[in-house]
Amino acid sequence: VQLVESGGGLVQPGGSLRLSCVASGSNFRLYTMGWYRQAPGNQREYIASITTGGSTTYADSVKGRFTISRENSKNTVSLQMNSLRPEDTAVYYCNARYYVLRTPYDSWGQGTQVTVSS
Repeated sequence: VQLVESGGGLVQPGGSLRLSCVASGSNFRLYTMGWYRQAPGNQREYIASITTGGSTTYADSVKGRFTISRENSKNTVSLQMNSLRPEDTAVYYCNARYYVLRTPYDSWGQGTQVTVSS
C-alpha cells in the first residue's frame, strides 16, 4: 500500500496543524493506521494509532493535544495537532499495518515536516 502525507508546515507555539494521509488500494478499512515522528538525531517514535474498529491510542507526550481519526470512504487518516510545542518539531510519518496469516506488515509514507517555532 502506498501512503502520501500532507499538511505539514511551520507553526508558532500554541498553534494547530492537521496532517492527512491518503492510502492507495481498496483495503484501507483492514489496516490499523498510525502516526510516528522523527526529530533530528532521534529514533522514530510512536505518536498515535487507530484500529480498524476505531479504537485510538496515544503516546503520553501528545495525549490531550493530538487527535487521530480515519475516514474509510476516503482512504484517509488524519492527525489533528493542537497546542503545539517546539519539541513537537519533527518529520511525521504515516503508517499502515496489516496482517497476512498473522504476520504483521508495515507500510510507510515519505513523511511531512512539522516545525514549531516563533
